[in-house]
Amino acid sequence: MSEVKLVSSSVECSTSSNAIFYVLDTNVLIHDPTSILNFDEHHVVIPITVLEELDNLKSGRQSIAADCRQAIRELDKLLGRASPNDVEEGVPIVRGDGLEKSGTLSVLMTEIPDNLVMLPTHLNDNKILNDVGFLKHQYPDRRVVLVTKDINVRLKARGRGIESQDYHSDQLLSDIEKLNKGYLEFSGSFWNRVENVETGQQDGQTLHRVAKGVFGQEVYPNQFIADDTGFLSRVVAIEGDTVTLKHLNLAKMMDTETWGLKPRDMYQAMAMNLLMDPDVHLVNLSGSAGSGKTILALAAAIEQTVPSKVYRRIIVTRSTQGLDEDIGFLPGTEEEKMEPWLGAITDNLEALHWDDENCGSSVEYVLNKVPLMFKSLNYIRGRSFQSSLIIIDECQNLTPHQIKTIVTRAGNGSKVICLGNLAQIDTPYLTPISSGLTYLTERFKSFNQGGNILLQGVPRSALAKFAEEHL
Repeated sequence: MSEVKLVSSSVECSTSSNAIFYVLDTNVLIHDPTSILNFDEHHVVIPITVLEELDNLKSGRQSIAADCRQAIRELDKLLGRASPNDVEEGVPIVRGDGLEKSGTLSVLMTEIPDNLVMLPTHLNDNKILNDVGFLKHQYPDRRVVLVTKDINVRLKARGRGIESQDYHSDQLLSDIEKLNKGYLEFSGSFWNRVENVETGQQDGQTLHRVAKGVFGQEVYPNQFIADDTGFLSRVVAIEGDTVTLKHLNLAKMMDTETWGLKPRDMYQAMAMNLLMDPDVHLVNLSGSAGSGKTILALAAAIEQTVPSKVYRRIIVTRSTQGLDEDIGFLPGTEEEKMEPWLGAITDNLEALHWDDENCGSSVEYVLNKVPLMFKSLNYIRGRSFQSSLIIIDECQNLTPHQIKTIVTRAGNGSKVICLGNLAQIDTPYLTPISSGLTYLTERFKSFNQGGNILLQGVPRSALAKFAEEHL
């Protein structure tokens, strides 16, 4: 049988002598369709089996199909005009303005020699592992790495003596505990740490200017500062070594109703403060099940669309594993198809009106009065929503690429609220560190018009709290 030489001498001359062969699995290209651009001066290899899998998955309206199509387009940009021989040997990877050329990309099309030990080829994962093994055989002096988000494939690779790793280019943290919570809590009195402070009034607000060093760590816009004495403030400006804090009245915040809902603790009060601020265009709320993410977002959304009319409409969507696969088979309109998947929204709407004389009538009134629209993630791509309040539930199940696709749909005068629980990720190949919710929180921590809150506790019920802690 013939053996295909992957890299010609001309390509070797244009790349580093110790360039690594990175063989990409299909799930990497689906997770990040632009991943081929993120391997610096090294050689990116796409097995023909990966192209076949992308081709099989590209049809349909599901999010995964759209990601496959984009990955194929990215490959076509680099390989579209190359000759068949160049595609096998490697073409330069062009980035940015087209002037920078670094690394190469090739498609591995080969027949494995009979003298090599192979895994059974009835599984595509095995075919890819066989291709990597063949590449190692061809180039024993070069490092060959399989990049895959599938843990089981990495285990199989280890059994075959193949080096493998997860795709880390969009992972901004190594420890989820370091993720910005949206607030800093100090024991005792915060003011014991402060030597000099400038306090003034502006537009009826009390502002404190303090040195950045008093916090003992990095601070970000719209972070909250709290202490044991009941002091609460929010970072409204960071200028050089000076931080400006807006003094907040926690007792007043706890007693303020938003569409009939009062915060149950300080964390919910901080979240509501961000949700009701028209100058904050992106709010991420994370926390355990029952911490109040959805009901807070819904109450703030209704309050700002019915009485105050800050926004013209509320758009609600959510990510679930079953949603992408099953929505097309459910009967009815898009709204009717989405209804089974958005039960959390209607459940919380009922909770907001539980004490009304006729809860059912109140909910029906709100649904008729409030411009509340349920949208599938599959239909959001390519659209632009103006003057809308967009609630995205279950964001922990989105990849960084998907979260970018959705958040960029926000037009002029719109606000995006992302909700999620990093302890309940249902999407294969995602972890709390690689989740799109983590990526968004970390990327936007310095955004002046954005904020996030990690809600604490489980106010839903004593049963829910005990289950969260012990099951």
